[in-house]
Amino acid sequence: MIDGDRINEIFETLSKNKLRTTLTAFGVFWGIFMLIIMLGSGNGLENGVGRSFGGSAKNAVYMWAQSTTIPYKGLPRGRRFNFENDDIQAIRDNIQELAVLAPSAQLGGYGGENNVSRGIKAGPFVVRGDFPDNRFIQSFTITSGRYLNELDIKEKRKVCVIASRVQEVLFDKKENPLSEYIQVNGTYFKVIGTLTTDKAGEDAEEKMQTVYIPFTTFQQAFNWGGKIGWFSLTAKPDISASLVENKVKILLAQRHKISPDDPYAIGSWNSEKEFAKIQGLFNGIRILVWIVGVGTLFAGVIGVSNIMLIIVKERTREIGVRRALGATPASIISQIVAESILLTSMAGYLGLVAGIFLMEGINNAMEGQDTGMFLNPGVDISIAIKALVILIVSGALAGIIPARKAVSISPVDALRYE
Repeated sequence: MIDGDRINEIFETLSKNKLRTTLTAFGVFWGIFMLIIMLGSGNGLENGVGRSFGGSAKNAVYMWAQSTTIPYKGLPRGRRFNFENDDIQAIRDNIQELAVLAPSAQLGGYGGENNVSRGIKAGPFVVRGDFPDNRFIQSFTITSGRYLNELDIKEKRKVCVIASRVQEVLFDKKENPLSEYIQVNGTYFKVIGTLTTDKAGEDAEEKMQTVYIPFTTFQQAFNWGGKIGWFSLTAKPDISASLVENKVKILLAQRHKISPDDPYAIGSWNSEKEFAKIQGLFNGIRILVWIVGVGTLFAGVIGVSNIMLIIVKERTREIGVRRALGATPASIISQIVAESILLTSMAGYLGLVAGIFLMEGINNAMEGQDTGMFLNPGVDISIAIKALVILIVSGALAGIIPARKAVSISPVDALRYE
């Protein structure tokens, strides 16, 4: 049993050599402190990278037409082609694993910018033609009004949704943009909604400067005919995006007379593959952090075991006297193990608190700032408590060897010890 007298005795024993006890405790403190810092920093990096996906579909595939690299059916190498409106229905009819299909187009191609104006105000913004289903793939928040709908597509309405940066440039701060008109390449579009994005990085900057108009209106207003810029698509739940990607590529290759062996004619980007790579990377980082952290903790525990061995050696005569007076081996072992547990738990608790306090301080300092690929560093409190419990158990184990050594000496030999 742990009572007041035993606790006082433990503190008195540990305080006989304050420097030695302090240095040993610091080893344990530093081990759990560094573990918390490494775990928190790893979480901050993972959160920052995850924000770059910004809630966008994790199983999305983006597909666009390029140049052929292999001659096929009498057609030359280097042939340019475009996806067409007929491809939309063909994909929907033949790819049963498909969940969402959203054709898109952009003035000037990918990365292109166009002069968008309203009165005397103008800016070089991205102009996109999209389907309403784009909202299931891209991540954004409607801040006022609404997004594009099926009637906008069917009736080829001259309406648009503008991102926050477009609103800032073309409208005064207190001005309501809804039902106002903006001009794109001589064509007027009525603003029906505004949006902002949850993403971060360069992709977010582009989306904050984008004007979204109905896809059919885009084709008609800017003389695109039946051309499509690219397809955005997602797979049904529990279906691999890579499977859908391959099936759509095969179908489009057949429709546009592309060699099945041509790997470059149809370009694609699979967010599922990229997300899996990132998850694998961070799983590796977590494993490395735990290996390094536990190794550091183990070094501290070894220090505790060493100091307990020294304490046992210094108290050999005292232990002999207690044994001679009738103290049981169990009481001797429990005393030494209790000293080991108390030393490791106190130092570990202080290291845990210091680590969490530092992570919270960094998190508060970063609040409201653009920190790029680092966001909300911190540690799940349950993981921190588990680490502390592991440390305390390790402390108990560290006291076992010295305790067993203490009771292995006969009382007579202990009393003779100088």
